[in-house]
Formats: sequence, structure tokens, C-alpha cells
Amino acid sequence: MPSLDASLYLLSVMALPFLLAVTLHEAGHAFAAYYFGDNTAKADGRLSLNPLVHIDPFGTIALPAIAIFFGIPFLIGYAKPVMINPRNFGNYKRDMVLTALAGPAGNLIVAIFCAYVLRFAIGAGVTEEDWLYNTMFYGIFLNCLFMIFNLLPIPPLDGAGVVEQFLPSEMAAAYRSVAPFGFFILMGIIILAKEIVLVPTLFMVELVVFLVGVPLGGF
Repeated sequence: MPSLDASLYLLSVMALPFLLAVTLHEAGHAFAAYYFGDNTAKADGRLSLNPLVHIDPFGTIALPAIAIFFGIPFLIGYAKPVMINPRNFGNYKRDMVLTALAGPAGNLIVAIFCAYVLRFAIGAGVTEEDWLYNTMFYGIFLNCLFMIFNLLPIPPLDGAGVVEQFLPSEMAAAYRSVAPFGFFILMGIIILAKEIVLVPTLFMVELVVFLVGVPLGGF
């Protein structure tokens, strides 16, 4: 278990990136569903970039704090899921796929934004010792992590929502039935095979850093 000082500092640099990650992820789903004709998220007040409307007290606040203070290698957590009614979509399969992908796309946008901030911060003289450097670093890493994690084809994650649209109806129903066990499958991956998530996450971090032009000495 890390020291209290180390945990508090880590919490301070991860709090903003984590909040941006879960907010943009859920907002991505909400805006995509609304664009494709479903007003459910708007009626629920979720068509917003305000983090307060997406926060889940346990998943967004308590669970990440527990993960940090107990030294869990992944910052686990979640926001309130956005409810959608796909019967309002004009093209069911296409719109379901794009709405599912909009969440991870939101995380990619935040990762790129953090990379630009880090690039200009380093140019202005910010170093690895500074809070801003570490916050933007985690902004890139956490959002790439959330993007990859949510693209796993494990119900009820977004990746499963995409795969489901390409399956025959009976097979899709059987696939969805795995959802109640999804949490335990994900915990097994985190504990026993974290490389499944970590390797593509680090690849995406390096790709974002390269495309944005963050100085290599910054990582």
C-alpha cells in the first residue's frame, strides 16, 4: 500500500483527468444518441458536458479513491450510464455502433487535448516535477486506458455493443446474457492478464504523443 502522501498526490493529479474521462465518455454517448434521433439522454439531463450530471457517487468518487489508496494498478471507476432508446434510431445497427463508439471517441479527444496542453507546457518550461506535467500525462494515459478498456468485447462494455450488431439475433441475445458476469471477467483480466489492456493502451499513448508532437524527452 502506498504512503498517504504519495496517495494524496496521485489523487490530486488523477482527479481532473479521471473526471474529464468519464464525463466526455458518457457525454459522447448522449450526443451521438441525440444526433441519431433519440431524445432519452436529453430528457434525462445528460446532454451536457457538466461533470455533475454524469457523476455516480460510488463509481466516480469512492471507487477511484479506494483504487488509489490501496495501490490498485488500474484506476477503476465509472459514471452514471447514459440511457438510450435505440427504437428511435433511423438506422438501428449503424446508429447503435456509432453511439457505442462515441464514448471511446470522447476519451480519445480528451487524450489529444491533454497531449497538446502538455506539449505547450513543456515548451513553456514545465518539467516532470510540476503538477501540470503529471496531470496532463495522466490525462493522456487514463483516457487512452479508458478508450481501450471500453472497447473490450465483454458485455456490457461498448466493444460488446459494437460486436453484438454483427451477430445473428439469437447469438446476440446469448452474448448479452454474459453482461451480469462482465464485472468478474474484467476483474480477472485486471488481476491476471492486465497486459491485454496495458499493451494497446501504451501503444495509443505513444501514438497520440507522436501525432501531437510532444517532445520525446517529456515521457
